[in-house]
Amino acid sequence: MTYAATRDRVEGYFDRTATRTWERLTSDAPVSGIRATVRAGRDRMRDLILAQLPTDLTGASVLDAGCGTGALAVELAARGADVVAVDISPELIKIAQKRCPEGLVGRIKFASGDMLDESHGHFDHIVAMDSMIYYEPAMIAAILGGLSPRLGTSMVFTVPPKTLLLTAMWKAGKLFPRSDRSPTMVPQSAKQIASAMGEAGTPGTVREIERVTSGFYISTALEYAP
Repeated sequence: MTYAATRDRVEGYFDRTATRTWERLTSDAPVSGIRATVRAGRDRMRDLILAQLPTDLTGASVLDAGCGTGALAVELAARGADVVAVDISPELIKIAQKRCPEGLVGRIKFASGDMLDESHGHFDHIVAMDSMIYYEPAMIAAILGGLSPRLGTSMVFTVPPKTLLLTAMWKAGKLFPRSDRSPTMVPQSAKQIASAMGEAGTPGTVREIERVTSGFYISTALEYAP
């Protein structure tokens, strides 16, 4: 699938199927055991991403690409950053706006749309937590190449790791597609993405930071430097 087709499928899934589930998962409301492991894993991943950035972000501009319900954007703004928080889902952006603490409203610009839109501007840092998990290595290389001219320091993003279980689930999803299932995650590694970057002529380097495993949540944080 093309980038645009995958992006549109993600938007449709969250706006028509998963908004209420995602709203509850990212809140303090009680959730089932499986979803509790996902919530814990996402909390750990958010802390890991934040640990890669300066504690004091005063004066820095940060793009939260795929901000969801806004938890990471709020943390970044609390450190002093000027944040542009973008998500393809207008419904998730509405939730993020409602949840934004009053004292940080002026530090976060929420927008629904394509995270790659050049009108969002230039940034010192970019974070993309679990928003690039549906794209194959060649597409991620293209995404990084498109963002590179507008990125000053680094980008931290996540991908599903290439484990036997996730690879088997990915293959099964490709063999037995269903129109109502969530977009299929694509397991991959920093090595695969680096190879795709080389083939595409994408400048910069990518390295693995750490993997987070919490029940049904399995994700690897990577850093891209242009």
